[in-house]
Amino acid sequence: MKLTVVGIGRLGAPYAASLAEIGHAVLGVEPDPRTLATLRSGQAPFDEPGLGEAIAKHAATGQMQFTDSYDDAVAFADIHFVCVPTPQKDGALAADLSYIEAAITGLAQRARRDCLIVAKSSVPVGTAQRLNHQAAEAARPGVTVSVAYSPDFLRESTSMDDAARPNRIIVGIPAQRPQDETLLRTLWDPWTDAGVPLIVTNLETAELAKSAANGFLATKISYINFISALCEKTGADVRALSASMGLDPRIGPAMLDAGLGFGGSCIPKDIRALHERATELHVPEARFLKDIDAINIRRRRRVVALTREAAGGTLTDRRIAIWGAAFKPGTDDLRDSPALAVALDLHDVGADVVVHDPKALPAVREEAPQLRTADTLDGVLHGAHVLLHLTSWEPYQHADPAALAPFMATPAVIDARGTLDRAAWSSAGWSFVALGGGSVPTSLV
Repeated sequence: MKLTVVGIGRLGAPYAASLAEIGHAVLGVEPDPRTLATLRSGQAPFDEPGLGEAIAKHAATGQMQFTDSYDDAVAFADIHFVCVPTPQKDGALAADLSYIEAAITGLAQRARRDCLIVAKSSVPVGTAQRLNHQAAEAARPGVTVSVAYSPDFLRESTSMDDAARPNRIIVGIPAQRPQDETLLRTLWDPWTDAGVPLIVTNLETAELAKSAANGFLATKISYINFISALCEKTGADVRALSASMGLDPRIGPAMLDAGLGFGGSCIPKDIRALHERATELHVPEARFLKDIDAINIRRRRRVVALTREAAGGTLTDRRIAIWGAAFKPGTDDLRDSPALAVALDLHDVGADVVVHDPKALPAVREEAPQLRTADTLDGVLHGAHVLLHLTSWEPYQHADPAALAPFMATPAVIDARGTLDRAAWSSAGWSFVALGGGSVPTSLV
């Protein structure tokens, strides 16, 4: 089948590549000139494991092509997946829907025959119905443009695997459009034939599927970070508690890593948009989502406070070395990164901040030029008073603390991700502090 994917970013690029991999001809629509040029050269526009190879492979065969034209898109295919950003509005909690509205209108206005638009960008519940009305108003006389909704469940650093082997497909279909379900079942046959569950539901349920999942994950992360704060007050070890809780099959171990909290492009904005939409709908139970968000932000402030203590009570002119800037290991993405937020907060109160990250330094230099950077994990330590471990990249976990101590003005480390070995660092002469206390218990490793 011929398909288009509108928005070749962190969602659209891996999803487009996965559609090409199962045999569809894909035209990617990307308005940014620099990104479009990169794609047309057969390269990935950002760092994501496996993405560059997939784009190079399918661009070489013509299975994937790229344009900046909606006219090209509607001429090429009758099924369009919209994967544009829906970021948080500046100065508000609600989602900014201007990009998805523009994409829907741009396709609908130009369509010369009936077509189906499948929105995949995260949106507040109730949006897809409105987008259907918007598409109908924009369409030419005699042309039917319908909008379905199918949320994405891709995770950065594993998005290629997630796209190639989805754990579920959810799609909301307008009640009056059963033919759209038939079309999409055919499109997704290679996945469903391989056993991927497909849930077909109404638009509202599909819209909530992503935000409900992200809200639950945020709750789980913030809950263990509440327990982490309690451990700091009582001397309990949050690592051992997390391991204990994870053994309960009703809870499971995923997302129970206490530390600096969640970030990235999805969970923070999704829970804020969910709270905002629920408040608009007069659902008072949504209040707890503000507490979930607040717990997450307080973990960042706690690290700043611990850094001040470790630096002798002041941060003015203290050199602080930071390991990690990306919001999670395996990506160069800085969006809502807790690590970058801590680095900027420290800089704002007078600290001399130096940052290392295996992938994200070019983005740091572009987005936070006030921060100094170092290209090696030991180079960042020279003359530093405190080392902060803020993103749990594997090289940091395997670093030799005895070899690193001489670089420091004072060998003090704060482990905000809970993956460094307290015993090894302490025996090498480091002052060691971990969020939630404790270390990595050898009996649980």
